[in-house]
Amino acid sequence: MPDAPHDGGSTERPLRILIGADTFPPDVNGAAKFAERLAAGLVERGHELHIVAPGAEGGPNVTRTEVHEGQPMTVHRLRSWRWYPHPWLRYALPWRIEQNAARILDEVKPDVVHFQSHIVVGRGLARQAVKRGIRVIGTNHFMPENGLQFTPFVGALREPAVRMAWKAAGRTFGLAEAVTTPTRKAADYLEKYTELDQVHPISCGLHIDHYTPNLEPRTENVVLFVGRVEAEKHIEELLRAAARLDPELDVKVEIIGDGEQRPALERLAAQLSISHRVHFAGHAPEEYLKKQLTRASVFAMPSRAELQSIATMEAMASGLPVIGANAVALPHLIHDGENGFLYEPGDIDQFAALLTRVFTMPHDELLELKRESLRIVQGHDITRTLETFEALYRGETVVDPVDDLDAVAP
Repeated sequence: MPDAPHDGGSTERPLRILIGADTFPPDVNGAAKFAERLAAGLVERGHELHIVAPGAEGGPNVTRTEVHEGQPMTVHRLRSWRWYPHPWLRYALPWRIEQNAARILDEVKPDVVHFQSHIVVGRGLARQAVKRGIRVIGTNHFMPENGLQFTPFVGALREPAVRMAWKAAGRTFGLAEAVTTPTRKAADYLEKYTELDQVHPISCGLHIDHYTPNLEPRTENVVLFVGRVEAEKHIEELLRAAARLDPELDVKVEIIGDGEQRPALERLAAQLSISHRVHFAGHAPEEYLKKQLTRASVFAMPSRAELQSIATMEAMASGLPVIGANAVALPHLIHDGENGFLYEPGDIDQFAALLTRVFTMPHDELLELKRESLRIVQGHDITRTLETFEALYRGETVVDPVDDLDAVAP
């Protein structure tokens, strides 16, 4: 392997890239955000981008130009149906996906197909691309254990359903010439359950310079959560921990995001007598999100199912210390005692104690945590991610960028 990631400079021919996604904006989630940022970054670097994704509402298939993150791209929206157990999810019709995939591939004739999940769109595109000799790259953002909460597979049916889901993932990802996922832990997880090997850990990346750190002494105590307000995020642990804090700290909790758990969490806040200190902002504009990231004192991520967590990286790029669950891939971002702290999932007393520690530590100690967040997140700059995917699209050998993050200088 080369000593450094490939330099995707402008001297090589621009590529025609087709990205397939089962969720894409206006959906609000990490996988949709990654696909949008990746596509926009590739357009900015001179490539021709096509997106295949479910339509945001019912109706026939439609191809149109859409602008995402300031960049125009061609989006092929497929007729979709609502998945009613889920609060917002729509899916492309499975029995039409291969026909639609074949039609779009024959029209676009892409150099490479990059699918973002194996479920419907990715499966159809991968199968049809292989038939046409088109290079296929697959990225996994999905954990079956999370998706099954919106299905009837519960109790004794859960484990067989998880095994079936991983088997289906293995079949589709097995068609790809390279498979990626955001972290080394997530790559190990995918290899274990699908029998794939050589999965590349490539950070989702973000535009670090789009965020504004505030390293001045804080004037208020604010703990911030950003993400989907769903069961897998375990936001109830944050509320229970906040309720155990010393009232003299006057801690405010800001929750940005929405989802099916919001009514239950609002009731819980009332039961804990902290409603006056908890603000549910719902889906918020990007400007509001960045303002709150700059304002907050600490970021909390109690989820136990993060394959990376773009929201946590955004908090780090804003110079925030982070407290998160010691689960799945969060320890890749949260280095315990260096840029924040990890608590054992479910241990509310430990969670509350760590919040108290951050809110009461001297400013110079807090500053060390903030600066370390800024150092660590430098390795997740979107430029590294884009260069690595460009190399994969061209069939070149790459160095997995998340494997050398500790080499990033302060």
